[in-house]
Amino acid sequence: MKKILLGLVAVAVVAAGGYFGFDFYAQRRVTRDVEAAFEQVRAAGAKASHGKITFDVKSRTLTISDIATESATQPPVSIKIASLTASGLGQPEAARVSADRIEFNDVEVGLAGPTPAIGSLTYKAPRVTVKDYSGPAGLPQLPASSSIFELYRFGFAQLAHISASSVSAPTLTGPMTLSAVAHAGEGASGEFAYSGLTIENMKDGKIASSKTDKVAFTVNQQAAGTPIKMTGDLANIVAIDIDVGAMAAMFDPAKANDDREYRIQGHVSAGPYVITASPGISLRIAGVTIDDVRINPSRMQLPALLAMIPPPGSPPPSAAQTRELLEKIAGIYAGTGIGNAEMHGLSLETPQGPTNLASMRFNFEHGKIGELAVEGLDARVPNGTVKVGRFALKSLDVASSVRLSAQFAGQKPSPEQALALFPLIEGVEVKGVTSPYKATGKAVNIDVFSLDWGQFVGTIPSKLRLVAKMAAPLDAADPRQQALVAAGIDRMAVDADLGAVWTEASRSFALEPVKLDMAGLLNASAKVSLANVPREAFSTSAAESLGAAAQIEAGTIELAVHDLGVIDLAIAQYARTQNVSRDEARNAVLGSIKAQGEAVGGGNPDAAALITAISQFIETPGQTLVIKLTPRAKAPALQLMQLLKTDPPSALAQFKIEASTGL
Repeated sequence: MKKILLGLVAVAVVAAGGYFGFDFYAQRRVTRDVEAAFEQVRAAGAKASHGKITFDVKSRTLTISDIATESATQPPVSIKIASLTASGLGQPEAARVSADRIEFNDVEVGLAGPTPAIGSLTYKAPRVTVKDYSGPAGLPQLPASSSIFELYRFGFAQLAHISASSVSAPTLTGPMTLSAVAHAGEGASGEFAYSGLTIENMKDGKIASSKTDKVAFTVNQQAAGTPIKMTGDLANIVAIDIDVGAMAAMFDPAKANDDREYRIQGHVSAGPYVITASPGISLRIAGVTIDDVRINPSRMQLPALLAMIPPPGSPPPSAAQTRELLEKIAGIYAGTGIGNAEMHGLSLETPQGPTNLASMRFNFEHGKIGELAVEGLDARVPNGTVKVGRFALKSLDVASSVRLSAQFAGQKPSPEQALALFPLIEGVEVKGVTSPYKATGKAVNIDVFSLDWGQFVGTIPSKLRLVAKMAAPLDAADPRQQALVAAGIDRMAVDADLGAVWTEASRSFALEPVKLDMAGLLNASAKVSLANVPREAFSTSAAESLGAAAQIEAGTIELAVHDLGVIDLAIAQYARTQNVSRDEARNAVLGSIKAQGEAVGGGNPDAAALITAISQFIETPGQTLVIKLTPRAKAPALQLMQLLKTDPPSALAQFKIEASTGL
């Protein structure tokens, strides 16, 4: 029995010795591996140091204290970590390690001059926690450059090789100083703070979701010797379906020829967003959403763009350098796609009064905005309040406009070059506008104003459509409006619909529809056509356009005018100016028309019928006058216009004239 007990004790002693021996061996091995990793960083020219290293075999927990690294780049990037604790360590593959949980305490990342506008920036996080981690076994080599783009590329590239069920940081702060490029004044500084930062399900270079409860910032600066403080906070930032690998491609010079499209984000929402600035300025945005963000690395070329930005204090760029820089910026627009972006609930408070905006939204594809719509604008102006129900640019080619402006760098554009801007916008629409009219207390109203153009021949549109419905008060002080005011009309309403289109196959040009309704006075409609209109008629060259105009032939002209009171108004005005009765004024006008008709019409029976119809239209209020002119043969339009000036009867003789009136 004693032998058995002694044997057991011996086994226990040997086992204990083996355990502690293994524990010591594991501690030495882990220490050696950590030292090797830090030496790898130092071998690249950077500084790297650490404090005590401990490893618990039972819980497979590694702790490293006082970690400090500094890159060899100028300006340097420094990282300090008070302690790193990784528990549940494992090595599922030779080149990868895993951990059930990793905690970083008192993390500090310092950047000097990360952007031209920021002189220095320091990120500080009291604690960062990573759960279910898996990543490369060795430490990555820091980038050779400290540029902000290179740091982003490095960070995204590392994240693409890491997986974790969650990453969280309760708080993250960043004090910074601003450089002279920011125009913030000497000694300008600021700080931002994140709270509730969480990343969920990071794997294979993609992140399922990220959330930040709040981001707050403060900027202190000087303006003309006066201190100005700006504060702001953005809450509830949520991003879904993030592709970190695609983000890395955006900053990678090796992707300069990669013409594929990468989807970097599925959905982002944030808000409210509040900014306040002294004195008395505040901005609030209820919410922002962005969906389906895509990039094309070959078109963006962010590293090349950064290399072209001159450092502070450099002389102004030459015209050639400016053009090259603008070309790169245009490429960024062309390489970006956004399925939909919307901002809603904007309110701006200023000493001049409040401004409110219900929403603004747009989509963006290959450098082109499909539609930019602003709705529910309410702004204070000196004479009252302006309200806009909707304003929309129906299409705007941002990338092409930047490229075009690059051609103008250092020189004034010619009229032909300026016309090249026209095709970049396809139309504009305004609805529900109310604006004060001078200081009268009355308003100008625009129910709808819509202008579309397209079907370009070079830079000239061959298709146009204008729809306008608006009303405005009349001004008794304006001599041109006094006759209407004297007739008791204090407001004019206009409803117009005008269209023009050229058809290349038939070489025809038509003004249709042409409708005009002046409420209380008249409504009119017309159709005008031209034949044999060549493509060259839309040339920006005056000589070529005039040469083509000589080939244009007159087509059918139709006009219908319905009197709603305009005839009586004109007669009354004529009676006042001549100091006669209205009947006398009407008879005088009819007599004048008859005399002119006889002089113009001559022996043309069609012209005589036209004069008769016009006379009946004036003689009996409320009539509708219908006139149709049909060319009897091919009639060159320019010759007809000249003939109307020199020999009206001969010009009218070129047409078959049909005229009638009716109630």
